[in-house]
Amino acid sequence: MKPVVRKPKSQIRELLETIGSAVLIAAFIMIFIARAYTVNGDSMLPTLQHGERLLVDKISYRFIEPSRGEIIVFKNPSNLSEQFVKRVIGLPGDKVAITQGVVYVNDQPIEENYTFAPARIGFSAQVVPEGTYFVLGDNRNNSEDSRFGRVGFLPRNLIVGRAIWRYWPITQMDVLLRPQVFKTLIF
Repeated sequence: MKPVVRKPKSQIRELLETIGSAVLIAAFIMIFIARAYTVNGDSMLPTLQHGERLLVDKISYRFIEPSRGEIIVFKNPSNLSEQFVKRVIGLPGDKVAITQGVVYVNDQPIEENYTFAPARIGFSAQVVPEGTYFVLGDNRNNSEDSRFGRVGFLPRNLIVGRAIWRYWPITQMDVLLRPQVFKTLIF
């Protein structure tokens, strides 16, 4: 038998195969695992600044539900081409209210040391419907969030993922953790 001699691949073909593989791997990661997100606006001050870049975990919410205090990225219910970043405050079944700048969840006031200022616009007590979440920006007086009709109670299926890491600017790089108040209160 004659040995099979393979013709070597051209450099251009190898380059195209490498680029194609990288694009497919990147697309898989962006669609199913994680995605970069750039903060647009001041609604999350002082926690997040306009222009900062975040890594958004898109896989964990396939197995667990969002928790109070987590920062999430979601599609704006009134314009699905827009994405917002806000903090989860109320879970399905929670009673949420904002009175005189204080946020209440299930009649318990939340001591929020992560906000820019207390909310001037309140929210009458309402129960978060099943399959939805109540979200607020940390800059309560400059945030389009669940208090307003354009967002309202956020349907679960519009949540893109959980912001887990700020990677830009490098001087502000850190892991985005839930505030301590949400870890210690029993709702």
